Amino acid sequence: MESRLARIVIKVGTGITLVFLYAPLVILGLYAFNKGITRAWPPDLWTTRWFGAAWHDPDLRRALLGSIEAAIGATLVALVLGSSAAFAVHRFRFFGRDTISFALVLPIALPGIVTAIALSSAINFGNHAFGLTFSIWTIIIGHATFCIVVVFNNVVARLRRTPTSLVEASMDLGADGWQTFRYVTLPAIRTALVAGGLLAFGLSFDEIVVTNFTAGAKLTLPIWIFNNIRLPRQQPVVNVVALVLMVISIVPVYLAQRLAGGAEAVSGAAKASAPGAGA
Repeated sequence: MESRLARIVIKVGTGITLVFLYAPLVILGLYAFNKGITRAWPPDLWTTRWFGAAWHDPDLRRALLGSIEAAIGATLVALVLGSSAAFAVHRFRFFGRDTISFALVLPIALPGIVTAIALSSAINFGNHAFGLTFSIWTIIIGHATFCIVVVFNNVVARLRRTPTSLVEASMDLGADGWQTFRYVTLPAIRTALVAGGLLAFGLSFDEIVVTNFTAGAKLTLPIWIFNNIRLPRQQPVVNVVALVLMVISIVPVYLAQRLAGGAEAVSGAAKASAPGAGA
């Protein structure tokens, strides 16, 4: 059993860690309501006029739309390729299987600047060879390289926890491959797909390093923040945008965490959706 001292040390250590992580975010939130332009401490609270200024900024709206487009595109690509790779790695045994799994996970472990430079070089090569230009499509391609990882990890983890006997039983009962996927496999992994998609959307939405090297003239929200944070008169608006972005980012991460924790219902959901379950 843990001693009383050990429990106190654990609680104090946890508290210090949480303060270390979230104190800067709290300070940022306070500055979003600061009346003045400069970041003096303590801030001169309270005002909401910077929220109105942010809402009526046309460049900011254009940047927000660009981030949404890039995040949706990267998420769709990641869902298709990430789930396909997860099925291939999980269902089949072939030479180099472990190497492919490692290669799929590697992009998210590499420094962002390395991935960004590699993508920029590849796009420049594509420009000379195929006429590929920097645009929203190059942003989507760049973001998909690391968004695929989170979808792959979620789906392959769920497939490993899904009993293979369910698929075998469906095939024995006369279901073809498509019916087995629709009524057995998909219900078992759908929460993992949604969780992976939410995480991929969140990663893409606030990505700055890769975006900077693949966007060209396309404006996204992180690029807008990066360009305006150096302008003293824009700092209050940047604080507001950062606060809103932080709050919005919590939603997909929270939902993904809740959905990814639903593995205990996988077997029951698949059985209930299987053909002939009510017979």
